[in-house]
Amino acid sequence: MANIASQIKRNRQNEKRRLRNKSVRAELRTRTKNAVTAAQAGAEDSIEQLRLAVKRIDKAAARGVIHKNTAANHKSRLVRRVAAIEAAAAAAYEPADDEVGEEVDE
Repeated sequence: MANIASQIKRNRQNEKRRLRNKSVRAELRTRTKNAVTAAQAGAEDSIEQLRLAVKRIDKAAARGVIHKNTAANHKSRLVRRVAAIEAAAAAAYEPADDEVGEEVDE
C-alpha cells in the first residue's frame, strides 16, 4: 500500500473506475449475446436486439471504457455475424433453384 496521500487517492479512483468499467463490459457481452441468440432463434425483435447492442458499444466507446477502434471492430463483427445467421436461416427456408418448377415424368 502506498504511503503518499495522492497515490492512495489515485488507487481509490482507479478501483472505482475498474468496477464501473467491468460492469459496462459485462453489459456489452450480454447485449451481444442477446443479439446473436435472437438472430439464431429467428425472433422478431432480433433487429431491435442488434440495435441495442450497437448502442451500448457506442456508449462504452464514448465513455472511454473501450477504444473507438475496438468499438468499430466489435460492431462490424457483430453485424456480420447476425447477417450470416439470418442469411443461413433464409437459405434454409428457400428451395434450391433446380428444384423449383421441375416436373418428374415417370
